[in-house]
Amino acid sequence: MEISDGSVRILAALLEARTGQQLAHGRRWRIEAALHPLMGELQAASMDALVSRIVSGEDPRLSDRAIDALLNHETFFFRDIASFRLLDEQGLERIRAARAATRRLRIWSAGCSTGQEVYTIAMLIADQPERWQGWSIDIVGTDLSAKAIARARQGRYSQFEIQRGLPVVQMLRRFDQIEREWQVSDALRGMVCFRNHNLLAPPPPGLFDVVLCRNVLLYFSSDVRGLVFGRIASAMPEDGVLMLGAGETVMGHTDHFVSDYECRGLYRKRIHAPSRTSMECAAR
Repeated sequence: MEISDGSVRILAALLEARTGQQLAHGRRWRIEAALHPLMGELQAASMDALVSRIVSGEDPRLSDRAIDALLNHETFFFRDIASFRLLDEQGLERIRAARAATRRLRIWSAGCSTGQEVYTIAMLIADQPERWQGWSIDIVGTDLSAKAIARARQGRYSQFEIQRGLPVVQMLRRFDQIEREWQVSDALRGMVCFRNHNLLAPPPPGLFDVVLCRNVLLYFSSDVRGLVFGRIASAMPEDGVLMLGAGETVMGHTDHFVSDYECRGLYRKRIHAPSRTSMECAAR
């Protein structure tokens, strides 16, 4: 069912205002596919009629549901497996050496969707009990979508979802089959926590040694992308590790991060040299 240009502009503006994400012109088809179930549920005569109800404000939750439907929740276990090997063998190993005294590790998966990325990280940790023995490890997954976070907390996936990227040995070791679905084990779920969070807002409290923000920033404008990079940087210590999607980079988008010269493919915070004025003040 077709949607008018005016309705497309309204939805695109609403999506960007609430989430920072832009709706690319070539993804107009995504609007109709995403909102068709909502249109049917509300028995709206057309897409334009549905948009009219959204902007009318008669049901405050309607705009939230529309935005949730328009968000891209694409994710799967061990997505870009080479990147996870790099993170595990070099990024986490460097952090492990740096935190040997405190044995405390905090990891943030920003824009975690339905949780597959978070459980992937948990599996990397759980598969190496001797390496992480005696460590206190927090793995936090956040996403704007309340619906996605609810699914992540539940940790139950369809046969299709469980087969996407997950090795059979992990499926049998870490999941229980319940009829046609697969449930994450209680042990693995106990290693993680999930919460709603908008990347435009201040980050979750505390500092994170490792931050994953993968395949999210590409939906933002240049200005918003810079803002989000700043938010992430404020949540990391100087020696923290940032992991982006395979096709993403910090180059040309932010001054907060640089390519990690020790772990090519990962990123670290840029260490800004103190200004001459600040050095003069410190010397007084």
